[in-house]
Amino acid sequence: MENKWFLSMIRDEFRGGKINVEKTYRLLEKLDIPCNYIHVKSIFKTSDYPVVLSLENHCSPSQQEVMADILQSVFGDALLSDMLDDFPDKLPSPQALKFKILVRNKKIGSLRETRERKGSDKHENDSEKEPRTTPVTGLPLFRRRRITKVKVSMALSDLVIYTKAEKFRSFRHSRLYQQFNESNSIGESEARKLSKLKAQEFILHTRKFITRIYPKATRANSSNFNPQEFWNIGCQMVALNFQTPGLPMDLQNGKFLDNGGSGYILKPQFLRDIETQFNPNETPKDIDPVTLTIRLISGIQLPPSYHSSSNKADTLVVLEIFGVPNDHVKQQTRVIKRNAFCPRWNETFTFIIQVPELALMRFVVENQGLITGNEFLGQYTLPVLCMNRGYRRVPLFSKLGESLEPAALFIYVWYIR
Repeated sequence: MENKWFLSMIRDEFRGGKINVEKTYRLLEKLDIPCNYIHVKSIFKTSDYPVVLSLENHCSPSQQEVMADILQSVFGDALLSDMLDDFPDKLPSPQALKFKILVRNKKIGSLRETRERKGSDKHENDSEKEPRTTPVTGLPLFRRRRITKVKVSMALSDLVIYTKAEKFRSFRHSRLYQQFNESNSIGESEARKLSKLKAQEFILHTRKFITRIYPKATRANSSNFNPQEFWNIGCQMVALNFQTPGLPMDLQNGKFLDNGGSGYILKPQFLRDIETQFNPNETPKDIDPVTLTIRLISGIQLPPSYHSSSNKADTLVVLEIFGVPNDHVKQQTRVIKRNAFCPRWNETFTFIIQVPELALMRFVVENQGLITGNEFLGQYTLPVLCMNRGYRRVPLFSKLGESLEPAALFIYVWYIR
């Protein structure tokens, strides 16, 4: 799909070597997971737009052949296995890929070579279809050229169309040699360093190529990083550990409330423009800021405190803006003692937001704790530009992302641009 969209990204922490299908099936049976009943319709229940399967592939070529067969038999016609006629040399839009599943993995050769080979291989015998390997070379700038052979099954390679995984070397290398259907995966540490030192080059790179950011290997406890810093430079796929709740997942869920929860959000114009001068680390030029005013009126049946024997919380609300560094600000209300049922604040907060297109507003309800620290009671996060003027009810969600209905905040919103 086009590289001008933000994609909602799930990261699977499984890092396998060899897959024992029988043992896996027995384990799923014990866990009562109906692995035989995977329906394509359920995949597109929330959104019609394409799903990208980014494979963490550590399997042998023979096992990759089995993987390719399983993918084709399970997903059938929904699996994109050939390039679209209207998009032979550019990425199609999400609209053109509706109800399609794309595989992201290493690939042998180009899309045109794949199509030509498929046409010539139709009448070949099965014995001629042996798994092949593709050499992945290092940078030609190095004196010693190391050639690493990565074994990729031809059957699995042929299922990779518009989402070929390619190792990131440098922005210059990508600009000169990278093909339109090749995407990069960059670790969070390297991406963070590049975003600070070469922010504009990074934005130009993400304007042209799909870029995926993944957690660093030292996050053994499946913790998460703040995805906002990579959305600020246009990275389309920011992979998080969905099994770990907290602030990063709240931002993820809030970000993709936009566009009807479809999982795709069009990037702002300044992240799509080839002549962009935008740098999230600097005060933007020709800015069109938003002055956002929120009057926090009251709370409605807020969750009780588990640290209090009477379950009566000393409630307060934290309002925090996430976006470019200059827009990040936090304010909070006064504490209402021993009242979580209907606390009233009637306090007004004003925020001047320089880049509202990237900004998220997060409401956090807490119980004041003088010794152990404040206790989290509930939160709600949403894009600033999705906030409507007038009196509004803000629903609250737990740390695990579950609805705390009927708990809510009652606010009044006004903004000027």
